[in-house]
Amino acid sequence: MLCVCTLFCISSRVFFPQFVASPLCCPSRASILTGKYPHNHHVINNTLDGNCSSKAWQKSEEPHTFPALLKASAGYQTFFAGKYLNQYGHSEAGGVEHIPPGWSYWVGLDKNSKYYNYTLSVNGKAQKHGADYSKDYLTDLLANMSLDFLQYKTSYQPFFMMVSTPAPHSPWTAAPQYQKRFNNTKAPRDPNFNVHGKDKHWLIRQAKTPMSNSSIRFLDDAFRGRWQTLLSVDDLVEKIVKRLEVRGELNNTYIFFTSDNGYHTGQFSLPVDKRQLYEFDIRVPLMVRGPNIKPNQTSQMLVANVDLGPTILDIAGYNVNKTQMDGMSFLPIMEGKMNGSSWRTDILVEYEGEGRNKSDPACPLLGPGVSECFPDCVCEDSYNNTYACVRTIARSSNLQYCEFDDNEVFVEVYNVTADPYQLTNIAKTIDKEVLEKMNHRLMMLQSCSAQSCRTPVFQALLTHKH
Repeated sequence: MLCVCTLFCISSRVFFPQFVASPLCCPSRASILTGKYPHNHHVINNTLDGNCSSKAWQKSEEPHTFPALLKASAGYQTFFAGKYLNQYGHSEAGGVEHIPPGWSYWVGLDKNSKYYNYTLSVNGKAQKHGADYSKDYLTDLLANMSLDFLQYKTSYQPFFMMVSTPAPHSPWTAAPQYQKRFNNTKAPRDPNFNVHGKDKHWLIRQAKTPMSNSSIRFLDDAFRGRWQTLLSVDDLVEKIVKRLEVRGELNNTYIFFTSDNGYHTGQFSLPVDKRQLYEFDIRVPLMVRGPNIKPNQTSQMLVANVDLGPTILDIAGYNVNKTQMDGMSFLPIMEGKMNGSSWRTDILVEYEGEGRNKSDPACPLLGPGVSECFPDCVCEDSYNNTYACVRTIARSSNLQYCEFDDNEVFVEVYNVTADPYQLTNIAKTIDKEVLEKMNHRLMMLQSCSAQSCRTPVFQALLTHKH
């Protein structure tokens, strides 16, 4: 996902370890657009019933997204191209004729990620595409449409672009020239690869260890395919940056590069998916280039995707305190005007699990309530894979505390400094006082709204009993 917005000056770049408010497409994208945690924007999964691009979402949240505020209150011309929300274009939600408020130029993908044979809403009119690489490969088409916008936009207004590519989402269809790249590349064999998730929630423990050879081949192919599709994203970014440079606008422009969720390939013997509470699913890259940013920084400040909207509004000169956004502007961090003591130390991660009412015929022993099951009956989700976490990064602690909404109220706690691959759940050995503080902070964050979500109040010391 590439966000581009103009201002005026000289630029460099900064890298952030960013976290998502929910490790799933639609809830996470809703958090990016609204600057809110899922419990406040009420998008809980990728379905229409889960409020993904529903009529209720369109009525209650879309008018208050940061692009709507940029256009209506800050005078920006705005451009969107690519995947919006998974159910966008659904006949029960206005079809492709619906153009969300806030967009001067709209190119929205009908439904979920595809590379060929898709429909676009081009300013509310359906445009069907086939399988001809030169005309239809979606990542390249989005690049070309973005270049057209840069070429023909007015020079009298600042602009904001949001380019949301399908890559590296499944079905991992690479451009023809990249289909033989990375032939020997495999998914990383980190310490948590293909190991049993002991002391973890039952859904993680049910994964078969060691994985079958077919599962390992599948996840390696998926990893390779993801890398191959990203080569076209590299081309898109290069084209946009070069066009800005040619037009003399690069040094006046902020560019944000990020994603909506992480992904796992074999960690804790889960073949491929997202949805889990671990770093590999909740952590995503964030790179920002722009005016007054000190060169080649890597910030350790705790940034979440609910902060993207407030930051872009801050760049545009809009007062974030006038909104109901839960996130904070990290513009002062990028400009070196804020130190760690005044920044937050924790963020919230929320996920509501999904399951099927009936047993999967291929895996009858698992019973109802699970979903996203692989041929060897390893399931990636379930109704009670519903959890909330407080992720804390401070000078004294680097912790994750998670509670499941299930019959046992299962708890997982990780000291991410000592255990970066989250192999050991320390819920039963950590100091009880720390546990109680984190439980209290989690309850506060789960009920927070706007300003109360931004208060940097949690400074727990890690005291771990061996």
